[in-house]
Amino acid sequence: MKEEIAVELLDELLPADPEERTKALEDLDVLLMRYESAIREIRTKFEILNDELSLSGHQNPIASISSRRKTLSGILEKLKRQGFPLTLESIEENLTDVAGIRIICSFMDDIYKVAKMLQQQDDITVLLVKDYIAKPKPNGYRSYHMIVEVPVFFSNEKKSMKVEVQIRTIAMDFWANLEHRMRYKKDIEAADEIIDELKECADNIAATDTKMMIIREKIRAIKPN
Repeated sequence: MKEEIAVELLDELLPADPEERTKALEDLDVLLMRYESAIREIRTKFEILNDELSLSGHQNPIASISSRRKTLSGILEKLKRQGFPLTLESIEENLTDVAGIRIICSFMDDIYKVAKMLQQQDDITVLLVKDYIAKPKPNGYRSYHMIVEVPVFFSNEKKSMKVEVQIRTIAMDFWANLEHRMRYKKDIEAADEIIDELKECADNIAATDTKMMIIREKIRAIKPN
């Protein structure tokens, strides 16, 4: 296990017996590898879809793709915080965001097109959808979230793994990253005023995203000379 983690959390996860502890560490490495494999499966699906659309004459709906696997420390801290047992089984049963993919689209309507294309694949099971574009969070956060399950094939077994997919526009992603960084600043004066200003920025960004779609359609409607 290469990741640094709080000793007390690791001790709670692993058995005390040295042989059992070694086996548990091996099982943990396998589980984390499975999540990383699931990320590659979903990422590849999006890359193929984007390549196909670009070849068929459509504008690429996906501007960028990023991915991450939650750190072991983050995994165990979340289990502890939410009151779940610290076991390998508990990780799979109770956490849906260990593996994550973020898709950035140029236009807002592309978000729903990309989500639909993923949902239509017969090996994808959609477990949960949260549309924070249709219903933004109170602070103004907008994004389209999906929890999906994808089969991953290994040498001697097939495992269905959960992956969190977030799809948003470039502007939504800029706002979310900025808001996330500012949220963890300490001793901010006039916090209520800043929250209101961030909410106003989120609303302006949403209006800009909508305006950009309208402009795009106007450009598409212009016939070449």
